[in-house]
Amino acid sequence: MGDESKFMDIMIGKLLGDGCITKQEGRKPRFQFIHSKKDQEWCEHCYSVLKEYFPLNAPKYKKVKDKRVQAGYTEGYYVQSKTHETITMLRNVWYKEGKKIVPFDFISEHLSPRTLAWWYQDDGHLKRQSNIPKKIILSTESFSTLENIQLCKILKEKFLLSFSHDKQNRIILYDKFQILYFLKLIEPYIHPSMSRKIVPVFDIYSQEIISKRTSIYLPTHLTLQSPTSEINNRLLFLEQLIITYKAGKFYTKELVGYIEKIRNGIETKPYQVVINQKNLHQLNNLSKLTGLNNSVLTLLCFEYFS
Repeated sequence: MGDESKFMDIMIGKLLGDGCITKQEGRKPRFQFIHSKKDQEWCEHCYSVLKEYFPLNAPKYKKVKDKRVQAGYTEGYYVQSKTHETITMLRNVWYKEGKKIVPFDFISEHLSPRTLAWWYQDDGHLKRQSNIPKKIILSTESFSTLENIQLCKILKEKFLLSFSHDKQNRIILYDKFQILYFLKLIEPYIHPSMSRKIVPVFDIYSQEIISKRTSIYLPTHLTLQSPTSEINNRLLFLEQLIITYKAGKFYTKELVGYIEKIRNGIETKPYQVVINQKNLHQLNNLSKLTGLNNSVLTLLCFEYFS
């Protein structure tokens, strides 16, 4: 069951990405994909994983004339399967009218972080500035506008990921917290050759930070008599938050849902406080790791990690 589940995760990711199932008249369907020359290692990895489930021909070099690019041609590696009953089944699911149409009930049932990772490595792009992630783009131009809107809806329902649909018919993630959450979700399934599509892991390290006065915004239902003292005391729970993050238990659906709830529509009031050196250091590092601001991290210490 485990292997079957893993296979379906991967195949859905591949069919959302660069994979397709072709069928010639009078013949059984075949699965195929092609990757650019620079992604040869990723192509070979896909081949080595998928050949365990159905017969695949080894990657073949392919050079194609293309006037749209400066060189006048593109280079890539092409993989095609032999016929197999599983490929026939998937063709019937994804190509009911002879054209690839996203089978939403089917993918909703099987969609997993591994699926997202394979889809992203095929068709995803991380845009960053000074190594800071700015947005994640999934190139979904081949799908219809309605299909892309529905994909955004499913990603929201399954993972609380807030993708939006742009004018180029792609789906995009803009929010820093959401971007880092997405990358953490797929991290276990990223191949080394695709390291350009993730951000380096920030280390929790010791550094000298001077205590400073800052504004912390907390919900109006919290009433603080001695803000600086009470907030610094609550920030002692940052240590627990760090341990939770390092243990890979921070991005639970429950916690992500809670964070999204407090980031959207909660009424707050500011407190001018002096954060001590240790707490400020941990806030800065956790902000780098999660993309959350100091106010949200502080509120987690008040109402979640306490």
